[in-house]
Amino acid sequence: MARVIASHQTQAYAAKVMRKGGDRWNGAWFYSEEILRGIVPAVRTERPWVLVNYFGMCEDHAIVFAHNNWHPHIYEWLEAYDDLVIVVCRQSTADALAHLGRTVVLPLSVDVAQVASHARPKDRDVCFAGRMEKLKADLGVPKLTGVPRERFLDELARYRRVYAIDRTAIEAKVLGCEVLPYDPEFPDPSVWEVLDTSDAARMLQEALDAIDGQG
Repeated sequence: MARVIASHQTQAYAAKVMRKGGDRWNGAWFYSEEILRGIVPAVRTERPWVLVNYFGMCEDHAIVFAHNNWHPHIYEWLEAYDDLVIVVCRQSTADALAHLGRTVVLPLSVDVAQVASHARPKDRDVCFAGRMEKLKADLGVPKLTGVPRERFLDELARYRRVYAIDRTAIEAKVLGCEVLPYDPEFPDPSVWEVLDTSDAARMLQEALDAIDGQG
């Protein structure tokens, strides 16, 4: 398995995130967990991996996961490195970062079996789920946010309907919730398709083979 330069386990990154209070339970952290567990071991490559954004922690030829779609300028420091593969989940982010390396649009994925293990009877109607940063207006419903991962999934599973986007929306679908639209950028919740981490790994392998000529 190739080297991992930076992940949620990197001491400096972890210390920075832990200082954020409730916001420390964010998507980049948990996505890094799943990439490290389910994608890195499954992909054949000599390139090193950068799973989180932490200034100075990169090398030439690295595979870099860029999680932030709202503020792509935070990745400009990567311009100092050559031959990067930038993995993003949206075409708009790929376009914004194309000058930093070759971009791969990889749909968001979750560990379906792990999320499904939190399923339970539904005894609540509707909530907002996710980071408060993603909520632009009060929806007048309970907010499921800023809680540890296992508790978050346990609570999410209890709702019949959920206002959510990104990986939270995918997790909600795995747990049998109806995903409701609230973000004008995503008026159709069908855009959040359930994709297992193992399938995402195969998709990334194909992309890397095409880039590096291994396939």
